[in-house]
Amino acid sequence: MEITEYKQVWSIWNKSKEKLYGYVLSRFGNTDLAEEVTQEVLLKIHKSCCSQHEINNLNSWLYQIAHNASLDILKKEAKKRELIGIDGDQENLNKWEELSLFLEPLVDFLPKKYAVPLKMADFEGISQKQIAVKLGLGLSATKSRIQRARVLLKQEIITCYHLETDKNGVPIHIDLKDTCKPLIALKKKK
Repeated sequence: MEITEYKQVWSIWNKSKEKLYGYVLSRFGNTDLAEEVTQEVLLKIHKSCCSQHEINNLNSWLYQIAHNASLDILKKEAKKRELIGIDGDQENLNKWEELSLFLEPLVDFLPKKYAVPLKMADFEGISQKQIAVKLGLGLSATKSRIQRARVLLKQEIITCYHLETDKNGVPIHIDLKDTCKPLIALKKKK
């Protein structure tokens, strides 16, 4: 089957949205996730319209999209919880927010070939595949640059901050080093 007209999108969506919602709800037990995933499925159906993409089994395709979207969303939520800290208390959140204010300027200290893909991936949330296309790079090269940028960013953080963490890696004390002149100047402007 090929989706060739936008009215097909709405027909498919109207026939399947309740079943997909129920599927996600039964698998993961989260109504917000179920709603978000069904919207993701609609976007995927809409995106596939007129793309000349052949769909062998429509139901299987829809449920696969729903399953993958559910896992992607849950992974993102888990990463957010991990960044905030296990207990997610306000003090830990404030420490991460304080550090995050100066991450983007630190990324700007990196060579452009590393800073650009890192910003696209970690600040803008663009997939590595899309970054590769936008920058005219291979996927492997893009992944390597992003990984290298993360290592370089970590070095910049160590260079510019006294950072103490607890056993879970949650910052308990952050101080800007006097030797990091560009960030001191930036902090004075704010």
